[in-house]
Order: sequence, then C-alpha cells, then structure tokens
Amino acid sequence: MKKLTLALLLAGTSAFASGANAKDASYVGGVDVVRGDQEAETARGKVFVDTNRNSRLDEGETGLAGVLVSNGKEVTVTGSDGSYELPSYDDMNLFITKPAGYATPVSEDMVPQFNYVHKVAGSPDLRFGGIAPTGPLPQAVNFPLIEDMVGDDFQCLVFGDPQPYSNAEISYVRKTVGNMLMNRDNSKTECLLFEGDVMGDDLSLYPRFKKIIATGGVPQYYVAGNHDLDFDAKSDADSFDTFRREFGPEYYSFDIGRVHFVVLDDVRYPCNGVDDHAFCDLSARPSYNGVISERQLEWLKNDLANVPQDKLIVLNAHIPFVTYTDARAQKHQVDNLDKLYDLIGDRPALGLSGHTHTTEQILPGEYFKGWKEATNTGPAKFHQIVTGAVSGSWWAGDLNNSGVPHGTQRLGSPRGYYVLDFSGPDYVDTYLTFEGTSNDQMHVSFNTPRFRTWAERLIGYTKLYDVPSDITPPVTVNDLGDMDMLTRDDLAGTTYVAINVWNGSRDSKVSFKINGGAVTEAVRTQKGEGEEALVGPAYADPLALAKQSTNGRIAVKSTDGGEETAGFYTWKGTHWTGVAGPFQDWMLSNKSSHLWRAELPKDLPVGVHVLEVTTTDRYGRMFKQSRTFEIVEELPQMTWQENFWQ
Repeated sequence: MKKLTLALLLAGTSAFASGANAKDASYVGGVDVVRGDQEAETARGKVFVDTNRNSRLDEGETGLAGVLVSNGKEVTVTGSDGSYELPSYDDMNLFITKPAGYATPVSEDMVPQFNYVHKVAGSPDLRFGGIAPTGPLPQAVNFPLIEDMVGDDFQCLVFGDPQPYSNAEISYVRKTVGNMLMNRDNSKTECLLFEGDVMGDDLSLYPRFKKIIATGGVPQYYVAGNHDLDFDAKSDADSFDTFRREFGPEYYSFDIGRVHFVVLDDVRYPCNGVDDHAFCDLSARPSYNGVISERQLEWLKNDLANVPQDKLIVLNAHIPFVTYTDARAQKHQVDNLDKLYDLIGDRPALGLSGHTHTTEQILPGEYFKGWKEATNTGPAKFHQIVTGAVSGSWWAGDLNNSGVPHGTQRLGSPRGYYVLDFSGPDYVDTYLTFEGTSNDQMHVSFNTPRFRTWAERLIGYTKLYDVPSDITPPVTVNDLGDMDMLTRDDLAGTTYVAINVWNGSRDSKVSFKINGGAVTEAVRTQKGEGEEALVGPAYADPLALAKQSTNGRIAVKSTDGGEETAGFYTWKGTHWTGVAGPFQDWMLSNKSSHLWRAELPKDLPVGVHVLEVTTTDRYGRMFKQSRTFEIVEELPQMTWQENFWQ
C-alpha cells in the first residue's frame, strides 16, 4: 500500500459539521431522448456538455470525446464530436460511464441520470409494475454532462442493507441515515453507495426511501440485492425491472477522480433450471443464486479494456464475493468468482458488498474453509469489505436512545456505515456507527466461565424452540449479572478479555494494559489461513450476545393496541410477540472474524481495576478505550438489602 497523507488518514475521523454542507444539487434533469417517425436500427447519439443545463442537446453545445458508452455488452468510446453508435437489442440498458471531472443530471431524488432503458413491450405483468413499454428505439439518445472539477481527493459513504420491509422501518432509515446526512459536512462527499437490499421485498416503498436519502444532497448510486427483486418474475431478464425503473441499470460504471467504480449484479433469480445446485433445481421453490452473468462479464471485460491500469477499481456487489460469515454457503457467495478474479488480474482493486449483515475485512491472501467449494477460488486476490447493514440484525432488538432497534449484527458490530476517503488511487476506510463518535471503533467485555455456562443454556434454548416463543427461556441478561464483576473462580477457570474491533482486519494490532502496567497483546480468534469458523461460547462476543439475549420489546402489549401493537414485526410480517427472549439462533454472535482475546491474569487482587485497550488499524490509526472492572471473592447480593430494614 502506498504511503497515505496525514490529511487522508484524518479525513475519515473528522468531526460532524453543524450544518448540512453539500454539493451543488441543482442540476436536475434527465437523458435527452429524441423520437422519430421510424424506429432506429442502431443505438446512436451524443455525449455533450450541457452549457445551459436544460438536459437538451442544443445548437452550439459541444460534444465530449473519449466517453465510454455501452449497451450492456459492447462498449464504445465517443468520437471527437461526442458521437457514438452501438448495436441494439431488446431489453437493454444504454448508458454512459460518467467521466471524472463531469457530473450527470440527477433526478429530484438525487439519483444520477446516465441511462436509457429500451424494453419495447415493457415488463410482463409484475406486482410492482416493472418497466412500462418503451416502444421503438429512439432516433437518438443524448447524454448531458456538466463540468464538475472534483479532483483526486474525495469521499464516498457506503451503506449495506437498509432492508426496510414496512413504513415503520422506513422511519428507522430516516432516523439514522437521514438524520446523519443532515448533520454532517457533505461538501467533499461525491457519492452514496448502497450495496443492495435497498428494500425488503415491498418495492412500493422505494419513493419514500429515495426522498429521505435525497435530503443529504449527494448523488446516490444503487446496487440491486436479492430483496430488491420482482419475485413474481419468471425470468432473470425481468427480475430487476422495478429496480431499473427506479434507479437505473443493474450493472454499470462511473469515474470520480482516479477511481473507476463498477456496480455488478450478482443475484440470479430465478436460478432454477439454470445453475447446478440443489436449491436451483426445477422442482425446488424459486430461489436466487450468487453469480455474475456471462453477458455482464463480457461487458466488464470491454469496460476495463478502456480503463488505465493505474486507476483503482472499486467493485460493488450485493452478495459477497467471499464471506467468513457464510463461508460454506453456495448461494451467499459468487459462484464464478474465479472468472472475475481473472478479469481484474493484478489491477489495484477494492471489493464492497452487503448481504450478510456483518462487517468483514478480507485482505489479500486470507482464506476460510468453504471458499474453494463455493467459489472455485482460494485466498482472496484483492481487498474486500463486507459493509454491514443499516438495518443491523433486520431492525430487531430493543430501542436505543434514538428510538431505533439496536439490531446488533451477527458478528457483533453495531449498526453503521463506511466512510471511504480517496486520494488518487489510494483510500482509507472507516466504520462509523449511527450512535457513537468516530473514535468508537470497538467494544470490550469479559468471556468468563460464568458467561460460557450462561451462553450454553441460551444457545441451547434457541436450538430447541422457535423464536419468538411463549416458552420462558432458561436464562436472560439478568441472570448474567454484572459482566464487569469477576470472581476468583472466574479467574481460576480462565477469563478472557474479549475485544471486538468492528472494522478490524488481519493487520490490526490489539492490546491492553491493566492499571497502567505491562502491555498484553491480544490474538485474533480467526487467522484466516484456511480454517473453519470457530463457533461457540468460547469464541462468542459476550457483550453482543448479552444484547441479543433479551429483548423486552417482544413482551410489550397494551389494551388499546392489543395484538396489532404487541411486540414488534420484522421481515415479511414475522410477529415477535410472547415472552421476552433472544434473537433467533442464526442471528447470535457466537463467532466473529474481528474478535481478539487474551487471558486475564489469574492473580489480580480484589478491588477495582482499570483496563485500557488499544487497537491500531491497517492505516496506523490508534484508538483507545478505558473501563473499570472489579475483582471480588464472591458475587455480592445485587438487589435491595432488605435485611437491614427488618
């Protein structure tokens, strides 16, 4: 990695501004579509500098040479007068690659307008409408641009899986992403990247979502996820039609500074009868698979042939290229990743994805068991980040101080988003939460014998019974007691300091000191050297599991609302009501790829102690957290001491 400037390192941790300073968002318009009396046989038009900003190619406006234009398969470069010509076919996306130094018009909802959908008869009858018939190919499709001299230093924000299934959950998006965008300085922020599952199956909610995100005044680019599908589509060709209507192509590229952003569609639906997996069998229910289509790979090859070798390629997809969380799962990783690796070769590249509702840093050379079978690849070829989820664990859990479910994620990270600070082809990635500050990068807890016994009982309950349930769980967070009060027996039976560094990577350094004493180095529980995921109470995140263990909101009920307002809802109307209990088994943080631990000394004296934890990330940035904890001979009575008053 090239040496990064101090300014770039600090950019990701800059303080929020008092007002929402943003780019000029006034260039609202669209693509210039010129209809004629007869159907055109070839896609043609001009890319031009829209001097008067009216989104029309007017007399005297200059064509722009050297701009990439594609029909979704072939890629051409505009001539000296800005003109292009491409073969046409039905159901194609005709689009440009926005060049660096220029901006496309945006819709009123800040969605860049750089494409024309050609689908003569429109979509089949789809629940959410899909694409209306476009009719014959226009005589010309002209793409307007204005100058936008961004330079090589800029910032993008990256969001995984907002996935709201209801208007109630859209409100959570407003309270988190919307409020965050309105209370930060967006003047250097050039793009918002949403890594798929923008919606949770109800695509009628797209308009409200877009209006909330548009308040930030930043162009928003979207990846299509498996919950953005038209599930009633009978063919993969129609499966993202409603998404295309709202956001544009399901795959495309654009340039900012010295970075070439590529958005990929790696969700094939239905995969039945197409891909050779049991879940894709014709006898199985319609399902999706993680794969990049051959047509798309052909487009990407043609696209990259026109991109200088020294540009950074940022690949955006929904389903991770590979993932620690679901390393053995076929459909949750990219089937034909080997072909993508071949196309990228030795180019500098960064992969961004969502889907698993976890934060993961996968550095070149890392490898987990299952990747070979699922993706036909071994160690990672380029840096990849699984970007977590705005929704966290699907908007589940008790409400936090903002009135939003805490939604602690499967590997223990809190809900959040990424800031990418670019300087030329170099970058720094920072994970930020919606509740904390930029200095909040980890949480610390103790993995004691008492915790492990408690966790065994909790996990056993989730394996035996459906969750939510009317069956009282054997343990709750109350039975765990004060997690920072440790007994002699806890120390004798091995107690670990467990440190979850939410954006931690193989190259992170983690250590702690007690009472200002000697430094103890903590060890990452997963090495990333081809091993299985280590699962169970010994490798769990105690603090995350405690939060996930007991959700009082499940038991909330009123006489006015009755069953309708009892508990809470997730997914497609799953009603969490009954006794206060845990998340479902698969949602629990009983493993993590970014957990470090080291044994606590067994000879600590009784009393109050200070634990100071330090983590240094792959960019050399240092973050610290201090906390107090107690050593006691035995746990004291923790409730009101009634005996003094009898």
